[in-house]
Amino acid sequence: MELLHLDAKMLMSLAVLGVIGILINLYHRLVVKPKRLRSLLTRQGISGPLPAFLLGNIKEIRKASPSTIAKAPTCESPTYHNCAAVLFPVFEQWRKQYGEVFVFALGHTQILYVNELKAVKEITTCTSWDFGRPSYQRKEHSALLGHGILTSNGASWAHQRKIIAPELYMEKVKGMINLITESANTLVNSWNSKIEAGQGVADIKIDSDLRSFSGDVISRACFGSSYTKGVQIFAKLRQLQDSMAKKVWLTGIPGLRHLPTKSNRESWALEKEAATLILRIVKQRQAAGFEKDLLQMIVEGAKNSNLSQAATDRFIVDNCKNIYLAGYDTTAVSATWCLVLLASNQEWQQRVRTEVLQVCQGRIPDADMLLKMKQLTMVIHESMRLYPPTTVVSREALKDLKFGDINVPKGVNIWLNMVTLHTDPELWGPDAYKFNPDRFANGISGACKFPYLYMPFGVGPRVCLGQNLAMVELKVLMALMLSNFSFSLSPKYIHKPCLTIVIEPEYGANLVVKKL
Repeated sequence: MELLHLDAKMLMSLAVLGVIGILINLYHRLVVKPKRLRSLLTRQGISGPLPAFLLGNIKEIRKASPSTIAKAPTCESPTYHNCAAVLFPVFEQWRKQYGEVFVFALGHTQILYVNELKAVKEITTCTSWDFGRPSYQRKEHSALLGHGILTSNGASWAHQRKIIAPELYMEKVKGMINLITESANTLVNSWNSKIEAGQGVADIKIDSDLRSFSGDVISRACFGSSYTKGVQIFAKLRQLQDSMAKKVWLTGIPGLRHLPTKSNRESWALEKEAATLILRIVKQRQAAGFEKDLLQMIVEGAKNSNLSQAATDRFIVDNCKNIYLAGYDTTAVSATWCLVLLASNQEWQQRVRTEVLQVCQGRIPDADMLLKMKQLTMVIHESMRLYPPTTVVSREALKDLKFGDINVPKGVNIWLNMVTLHTDPELWGPDAYKFNPDRFANGISGACKFPYLYMPFGVGPRVCLGQNLAMVELKVLMALMLSNFSFSLSPKYIHKPCLTIVIEPEYGANLVVKKL
């Protein structure tokens, strides 16, 4: 009896010590470490808004977000494109208050916002794997961005680059032009039907149709004969993206991702469903035999590596998610903004149409023709400058690093805001907020004093693998659209960019479409 009493006391003591240990660890993570990192930055003269316990500066950011500010939407033709002021008003306010480099917090994660040119150059050209994807993204956003794409030392991403060689991927993209054209012609026929029903003109909400086109292309490219199931997968990933967008500013709150909230349960279910569908196709593929598509390239690459079965499955699923982001949503939203901008700039619409008709001469565009479409390339670059598919480049210092005059302690995250860097009048000229594709007449290097500031597909060794696919898809689609139709803004169109995972029109994009 006495021994049982002693055992109970010992167990109780161990339990108390365990709880104390957990509390000490939490105190270190949530209080001591953030204060230490912030102190190391403050000593360099870097300041910022004071963070609240646990939440950091999330409340100020959410309070200033466009969705919480009541503003009457405008139906006027968009001529002034200052996305930074619309989407990130609190960051613009902090820039004025604290300068081009300041620190803020999402939960206990310390984030260094950098807009100072010397530091930006070194950040964008950094090739060190000690400057990796943020841990909060690996944990909080793994559902959409993939679990294994980048480990703390960058090995997984480097391995991916080795497995899926960019030059092999580009050759695959060149061979997809006919496939892209086929999907684009399906969209052309659909719009022709709507125009005929409308007696020569149709008011079309183009963004939903462009997503269908892009989903069809990427499903065929990735999943081959199983493309109809691919459409289901991308529909799930679209729902997952919408779910993740609702809690984008809650990133960094400790433990939130583990709580069975309605939003988390929804994300977990969608993630599981998408992964199950992808792996089911892989299993069917292995039974049926070889197909020449992107999925086969991923599967073969993973098979020839030394990955475990679990890691192989995760690698395949993660790459399919990244193809979705790069080739599906990026292309659809970029095409939407291209057509909106051309619809509100008729002179440029006619210039690009004339070029396309001269180059193609009634033929289906091929790789050589796409290279000759200089005006179209300029328009796409300008559209992606004003409305980049991704808004922020985020990285984490995995060891102490230095950029410019800034010493960045291990554990601090760095943010580069693309929409700010893409539209700074000091860098792009007094017309920086206006649509002017002529600035790209001499290429990207001639458009800006510092060409490394143009980064719609990210920067450095982790630049998006899908950028070539997105550009080819955009050029083919735009060439066929402009060859067949003229566009003008619909009275229904309301210009209000909003941020989900990408920048898109909050109320959709309605255009008046006429057959040429």
